[in-house]
Amino acid sequence: MASHVKMYDTTLRDGTQGEGISLSVDDKLKITKKLDQLGVHYIEGGWPGSNPKDMSYFEEVKHLSLQSAVITAFGSTRRPGVTAEKDPNLERIIESGVEAAAIFGKTWDFHVTEALQTTLDENIQMIYDSVRYLKEKGLEVIFDAEHFFDGYKHNKTYALHAISAAEEAGADCIVLCDTNGGSLPSEISEIINTVQQQVTVAIGIHCHNDGELAVANTLEAVKTGAVHIQGTVNGYGERCGNANLISIIPNLQMKMGISCMEDEQLKQLTEVSVYVHELANQTPPNSQPFTGKSAFAHKGGMHVSAVLKHPETYEHIDPEDIGNERRVLVSELSGQSNLLFKAKELGIPLDKDNPAVKETIEKMKKMEHIGYQYEAAEASFELLIRNGIGEKHEYFHLDHFKIITDKEKQGNFTTEAVVKMDIQDQSIMTAAEGNGPVNALDYALRKAIGEYYPLVHEMYLSDYKVRVLDEAEATASTVRVLIESSDGKETWSTVGVSGNIVEASWHALVDSIRYYFMKHEDRLIKNKTTPITRDIGVSNH
Repeated sequence: MASHVKMYDTTLRDGTQGEGISLSVDDKLKITKKLDQLGVHYIEGGWPGSNPKDMSYFEEVKHLSLQSAVITAFGSTRRPGVTAEKDPNLERIIESGVEAAAIFGKTWDFHVTEALQTTLDENIQMIYDSVRYLKEKGLEVIFDAEHFFDGYKHNKTYALHAISAAEEAGADCIVLCDTNGGSLPSEISEIINTVQQQVTVAIGIHCHNDGELAVANTLEAVKTGAVHIQGTVNGYGERCGNANLISIIPNLQMKMGISCMEDEQLKQLTEVSVYVHELANQTPPNSQPFTGKSAFAHKGGMHVSAVLKHPETYEHIDPEDIGNERRVLVSELSGQSNLLFKAKELGIPLDKDNPAVKETIEKMKKMEHIGYQYEAAEASFELLIRNGIGEKHEYFHLDHFKIITDKEKQGNFTTEAVVKMDIQDQSIMTAAEGNGPVNALDYALRKAIGEYYPLVHEMYLSDYKVRVLDEAEATASTVRVLIESSDGKETWSTVGVSGNIVEASWHALVDSIRYYFMKHEDRLIKNKTTPITRDIGVSNH
C-alpha cells in the first residue's frame, strides 16, 4: 500500500452525465479553481470535440492561474479502420492544449464484438496506436480500461492482453474501471493482485456506485496497490453515480494514513462539497457522510450527554478537520444536555438547576407531540427557551384578522386580509391585498406594525414550506408551516402548526418578526414612532 496517491477528479465530465446535473462553462471554471485549491492532482475538463461547451472550457481554462492541478482531456481510442494520426477525436485532444489525456479503450471482449463491432485483434491495435500517438505528441497518457472487471471475469486473458498493449505503447497509468458498478471489494483486490503480476506501470481505479460499493471498492483498490484514484465530488455520475471523492479523501488520509493533500486543504472539504452542490443546483443531502449538515448532528439525549463529555463517543472523526461542525438538535428525544448545549450556543444564561430547564423540555415535547418540529426552526426554538426563563418579547398582540377571497367572472382570484392589532397600547386596523391568503396576511401584518416599528421593512419572507402531518384526515389534516426569513445578511426559520393553514402560517410569521425584533432591540427602541392616524388602508405592497 502506497503512502501517497494521486486524486483524479472527473466531476466536470463523468459527473455531468448524472441525471439532473448540468454545468455551464463558467460553472466548470469556478469548480476547477475550487478543486485546485483543495489540492486535487488532476481535473478532467471534458471531451474535446464532443460538444462546443467542452471546447470552450479548454480555451478558457488556459487563462486560470492554477496552483498545481493538471487539466486533463478525455477521449476514446481511435476508431476501427482509421489511423491514430487521422482520428478526429485524438486530434481534438491535442488541439485542446492539455498536458495530460485520459483515453478509454474496450477491455471486455463482449463490448468489442457487440458495441464496437470490430475484431478482438483490431481493438488491441486501436489501444496501442492511440496511446503511442499521444505519447509521441508529448502528453501524459492515462489509459482507462473500460469495463475491465467485467471483462476480466468473462475473458481474463483478453482483458490482461488489452492493458498490456497500453503499457507497451507507453501509458503512464492504467486505470481499471468498474464501469457497471457491480463488483465486490473482494473481487477488486483479487483482480488487482493478478494485474500487478502482469504490468509494472502505475495502477489506478475508477468505480461506479451501482452496488453502493464505489467508495469501498476504491479504498480496497488502494489497499491492494492502486495509486491513482478517480471519482467525482459528491459522487455525481451516470445512473447511481461515481465513487465519491468527498468520502474517499478523508477515509484515505485520516483513517488509512495515505496522503492525499495538506491538512489545511482537507479543512476545505465541506466548503467544496456544498459549493459544487450549489453550482449544480442540487440540494445538499443532510445525511451525506462527512460533509452533510447531519453528519455530526446529535439528537438523542444520552448521545448528546456523552458527546459533550467525549466527542469520540459518537463521532468517528473531529468534524472541524474537514470543515464541518458539530450540531445538537432539539426534539421530543432531547434531554437536559441538549437544552443546555443549545442555550449556551445561543448565549442564554441557563444552568441545570434552573427549574426552567425541565419546564422548557416538557413544553417542547408537548409542542412536538402536536406537530411542531424545532430542528429546522431554531428561531422559534430560541423564543421558546427565552419564554421559558421569563423573557417575554411581545411587541404587539392580535385582536383578530379576517381573510376575504373573491373569484371574479374572468376567473381571477383576489385576496384581502384585514388585521386588527394592539400595539403600544394603541389599537390599529389595516388591510392589504396579496397573492393568496398568507401573502395578504403577511402584507397586512407588516403594514399594521410598520408605523410603530419601521425595522419590519428590512426583513422579508424568503421561503415557505407546508407539510401535511396526518394525511388520513385529508382536507381536515393538521399542517406544519416552516417559514424562512431574511434581511439580506442573515436568515432564520420559524414554525407554526394548526389544522388551519392560515393560522399555522400566522404563528410562523409572528415568530419570525418577534425573533428579528429581539435580535435588534436596540435599533427597535431608537426607531419607535407614534402614528398620526390609525385608519384602515388597503395596500398592494
